[in-house]
Amino acid sequence: MRFGTAARGYSDRMAGTLTPERTARRLCELSADARAAVLLDAAGAPAGFHGVTKSRSGDLAQLARTIFSAVDRAHRDMPGGPPEQVEIQVDGGTVYGSRTPHWMLAVVARRAALSSLMLMDLRAVLGELEGGAPIRRSTPAPAADVPAEATEEAAASESPVPELGVE
Repeated sequence: MRFGTAARGYSDRMAGTLTPERTARRLCELSADARAAVLLDAAGAPAGFHGVTKSRSGDLAQLARTIFSAVDRAHRDMPGGPPEQVEIQVDGGTVYGSRTPHWMLAVVARRAALSSLMLMDLRAVLGELEGGAPIRRSTPAPAADVPAEATEEAAASESPVPELGVE
């Protein structure tokens, strides 16, 4: 049994092998503003969750189904069909959702979350789940060599107009 668990963990880190069970967790790891997430399959059945207990994951799944059901009803007569993404402001937070023909992913985020970034993260994670390229995380640039102690002479030499640092 331990081998199966380890193999799943290893395969999740391989390119293009994000599993439905790990998708909600991946989204919450990617976005610092994400608090809880749930992934539903095309039939609306929960396929993965993160940030809530198993007993509360059903509530989050029902919220996601209700949101997209309301969006579908509101947009049924509009050209182009219902939207693939939603954003709902609630007291104390925001709920975002995104869907593809196969999956529906909803996340509860902090109120201060930037909508464009949360929706981009939702699309990116769903794309990775559906076999797209894995999301690359940037790493900080290496720190430049800095003198141990700053001096006026060093600061003047770094100025674009060095003569301003000389009296």
